[in-house]
Amino acid sequence: MKELVEVIAKALVDCPAEVMVTEKQNGNTLVVELKVAPQDMGKVIGKQGKIAKAIRSVVKAAASKDDQKVVVDIIQ
Repeated sequence: MKELVEVIAKALVDCPAEVMVTEKQNGNTLVVELKVAPQDMGKVIGKQGKIAKAIRSVVKAAASKDDQKVVVDIIQ
C-alpha cells in the first residue's frame, strides 16, 4: 500500500522529492501516513477533500483483495 500511495501523491504534487509515506501496523489495521511539502498540501487534499477521499477509496479497494483494513492519514 505504501508504494501505491507514494505513486499517486508524487503524480499530484509539484515537489515529488518531498513526498514521504510511512506504514504502521495498528492491530489488524494498517495505517499509511502521507506527508508532503506545505505548498502541496492543498493539491493532495483537494477542494472539500475530494482528492483525499479518492486516494482513500483507491487504497481501500486495493486492500480489499487482501482482506486488510487500511487507513490513510495525511499529516503535516
